Amino acid sequence: MGGAHPEHMSPATTPRRLLDWRVRFGVLALIWGFSFLFIKVGTEGFAPFQVTFGRLLFGTAVLAVALVVKRDRLPRGARVWGHLTVAAFLLNALPFSLFAYAELTIPSTLAGICNATTPLWGMLLSLVALSEDRPTRVRAAGLGIGFVGVLTVLGAWQGFSGLDMTGTALALLASLSYAVGWIYVRRTLSGTGASNLALAGSQLGVATLQLAVVTPLFTTLPDSVEVVPLLAVIALGALGTGYAMLLQYGVVAEVGPTTAAMVTYFIPVIATAAGVALLNEQLTWNTPVGAAIVLAGAALTQSRRPAPVPARGSAGPAPALGRPTVAVRSAAPEPALAPPVVVVGSAGATGVTPAQAAGTTDDARCPA
Repeated sequence: MGGAHPEHMSPATTPRRLLDWRVRFGVLALIWGFSFLFIKVGTEGFAPFQVTFGRLLFGTAVLAVALVVKRDRLPRGARVWGHLTVAAFLLNALPFSLFAYAELTIPSTLAGICNATTPLWGMLLSLVALSEDRPTRVRAAGLGIGFVGVLTVLGAWQGFSGLDMTGTALALLASLSYAVGWIYVRRTLSGTGASNLALAGSQLGVATLQLAVVTPLFTTLPDSVEVVPLLAVIALGALGTGYAMLLQYGVVAEVGPTTAAMVTYFIPVIATAAGVALLNEQLTWNTPVGAAIVLAGAALTQSRRPAPVPARGSAGPAPALGRPTVAVRSAAPEPALAPPVVVVGSAGATGVTPAQAAGTTDDARCPA
């Protein structure tokens, strides 16, 4: 294995970086926020499956270079690769494609906000699928508040008029797919012994192969390739899917996953600003208000259960020896829960890495 990995590092043991973590945090938020704009522009020149294939291809290329530089090894074992195949579908191939199809008919601003619902879906599903993840009153309230925010964004009191319900449903299904994938990965890929980078690169590689099979069956090559959509797809893959993941690993290693996960709350804000400013998308009052409610609900669903107070006189657990590690907690899409969920994918635009969803990092948020 090539060096220490984020899940084995703490802020105190991380080497000094050339750039302050706040700068890299801001760059990460910008990249993931702009990913929805890149998807929108990409679909102006390519079919949705082609956008997804290009995104995965360029993202995999970036991580492949990183694997070679770090001399990291790919995971071993047919069982691990079988689970990675399912994870690649749920966390990359399916949600990336759904978002690309959704943005044919809905604005990138709405897609970015739908992506922010991943923690809500994650909590809702965890109540059923993860018996150890007991709800608290605060988290249950967050779930309800979050879905009120979704209804506000969609203008439910107006009968959802003016919205393409098919596109909106596809975007929400993409966010749901992240949550399902997170639970699957958490149950199947913990304790593999592989690094975050190796798992992430393998997952993206498998997803690329899946799209390489599907794309020719449902699309044909465009008569001409336009430069701007092509650049958007390259940026979406190389920056929004590959480089952003490397950035996030660095931020997690330096300041911890809880602080790094706060990037999730900037993604819909940046996605909305980019869509309005650069694509001239319309913005009504209920969109930012609903988005704020969604984010508030998502934040509450991630609140921690208070640690039990030891009985008076009890010695408590002995202090751990050796290098400190990052606390273990669930993570959603990435990704990527993207999202945030830092499951490869967006985090929508990003996704969640298998190692993070499996519980080697602290928080679960939505990927872009």
